[in-house]
Amino acid sequence: MKKTGMTTSKHRILIIGASGFLGGAIYKELCSYFKTYGTYNISNKAYEKNNHFFQYNIEEDDIYEILDIVKPSIIISTLRGDFSKQVLLHQHLTEYVFHNKIKIIFLSSANVFDAYIKYPSYEQDKTYSNSVYGHFKIKIENMLLRLPKKQVTILRLPMVFGSQSPRVQEIIQFIKAKAPIEVFPNLIINVTTDSKITQQIHYIINRNKCGIFHLGSNDLVHHEDFIKEIISSLELKNTPIYKRVYTTNDDRYLAVLSKFNKLPKHLQIKSEDILADLKL
Repeated sequence: MKKTGMTTSKHRILIIGASGFLGGAIYKELCSYFKTYGTYNISNKAYEKNNHFFQYNIEEDDIYEILDIVKPSIIISTLRGDFSKQVLLHQHLTEYVFHNKIKIIFLSSANVFDAYIKYPSYEQDKTYSNSVYGHFKIKIENMLLRLPKKQVTILRLPMVFGSQSPRVQEIIQFIKAKAPIEVFPNLIINVTTDSKITQQIHYIINRNKCGIFHLGSNDLVHHEDFIKEIISSLELKNTPIYKRVYTTNDDRYLAVLSKFNKLPKHLQIKSEDILADLKL
């Protein structure tokens, strides 16, 4: 298969799930600097004529065919979809990464800690989840952590916002439709944006970093307060309707804070930065 428009960088990067929200943002950030390739979902026709994109259906396709063509030095996994199929895919990726002595960057979630409700979580804390989603992310994390340390980077993400993010777009649609927006008054979180995540990944690749990174904002916010601030910054015409959801009587945390693998100051983020971005 003919490939065009390659750069001179030493890295060949394959983004699994590059047609998704975060995968697409990462591709746009990296493609000018590295030989960057991505997989796209069969339902997304926009990538058909892009020589750097490969159609990949997790239900049917063999990832080894794409790996053999691209021969990546770094794999970035941002895929969404059926959990059991994803586990199988990551077993194959783990084998490939090990045998070819390359690197994998896996986008994980704050949900690997969602059973801990009394305090925020740090990089070296033991994972513990009560949710199916959290269990699934832990399973893949544990699989990857059996690889040599230099070959693995795990990025645990909090709730991701940003003007084009699914969360913000959903809020806008709900307000336009005069539908209630769920807010969790007792939930304490930290947050980030797609643009900050892509900058952080670029830095991690450039500096050849490995290990576990928590990519949440340095500060904590209540979910209800933050959603209301986002809506205020969007300056929409309709008055929002809120549905307050109480899962517990006390405050509970779902936040990933950085203590051991801190990134430079310009790559850190505060919740107020996200609100400022939305006003632009």
